[in-house]
Amino acid sequence: MLKKLNLGRMLLASGVLATCSTTAMAGAKFEIDDTRWVSVGAGIRASVSAASDSAPDGSTSTDFTLENARIYVAGQVAKDFKFTFNTEKMWGEYGVLDAVLQYEPSKHFNVWIGRMLTPADRIEMNGPFYGLTWSQYTVPLYPSDNDINNGADGLAGTYGRDEGITFWGTVGKFQYAAGAFEGYRGVANQSGDPLFATRLAYNIFNMEPNPAYFTSSTYFGKAGDILTIGLAAQYQGDGYGTATESGSFSGYVVDGLFEKPLKNGSVITAEGEYKVFDVSTDAVAPDFPMFDGKAYFGTFAYLFSGKVGIGQFQPYVRYTYNDPTDADNSSLGELGVNYVIDGHNLRVNLNVTSGDANASGLKGEDSNAILFGVQYQI
Repeated sequence: MLKKLNLGRMLLASGVLATCSTTAMAGAKFEIDDTRWVSVGAGIRASVSAASDSAPDGSTSTDFTLENARIYVAGQVAKDFKFTFNTEKMWGEYGVLDAVLQYEPSKHFNVWIGRMLTPADRIEMNGPFYGLTWSQYTVPLYPSDNDINNGADGLAGTYGRDEGITFWGTVGKFQYAAGAFEGYRGVANQSGDPLFATRLAYNIFNMEPNPAYFTSSTYFGKAGDILTIGLAAQYQGDGYGTATESGSFSGYVVDGLFEKPLKNGSVITAEGEYKVFDVSTDAVAPDFPMFDGKAYFGTFAYLFSGKVGIGQFQPYVRYTYNDPTDADNSSLGELGVNYVIDGHNLRVNLNVTSGDANASGLKGEDSNAILFGVQYQI
């Protein structure tokens, strides 16, 4: 279900930016004529956190963070021809998040070209606004979301995005997305090999109501019974290494989402994924470190039916395990609660974590942390 007014979800996923019928964001829509229109919207996430043993002197650190500040612009210039332009706070400044030319003649086959999300696993297709948990990125990420220096050098994309082309569509309960992208462009890729990426998903029960090839990790029960199995894969020859010793990168992920509204009005949600990343060289790549090994996570949540004040409580528990090929393994436990006021458009989160796993996939400092976060979208 892709609403015409669905600006925020039209291109926010990871990334990632999916929506359901009861949480779609309209923003403001300006109609030029019967076939041309422009819409605008915005999204903000901010948090305050405290983590033990994380300050430079080894004491507890306190951080106030504006995690995301996005402006969404979408439009249609003619029948079947659309565009999306989104911005994001990047390293203290604002930059281009998405810039996509879209040809969408049918639900079965569509073509996007420009800067967009590379097809990947669910958590990257969710983007920060549509995850079940606040800090869902605790397993290693694909290259377009794994740049050194916070992606400022643009070696392989930024925020899960890259320049390229994606073909996507839906056939029955089967969804697909496949594309080719710039990928890693460091010294190891002397041949200029592109990155190939795909995501395939089958909706066993109801169809997940997301635009394009994006995902969500909870619909708060509004989408009915959900059971979806997804497979994501990426490959790039000369995608890792050094100028004199390069090798390929390949990554495979199986992910799943189950959501069930109960007769008492409550909702249970479970998600998980298992991923394998492989780099085919032992060369050290100082300009672009990549994870090599296996990782998985699992999350279980329960949304209480009754409102408390203006929202509903959704407590959850999550466990992450990262197992690098040639380094120590790491894990992270998380216990949290979402206070859901208006789906993904307005919610509050409080969580505590304990462990040493992080998005690099490598063992970090063993730390206990507490975080309070708020997100708005329109």
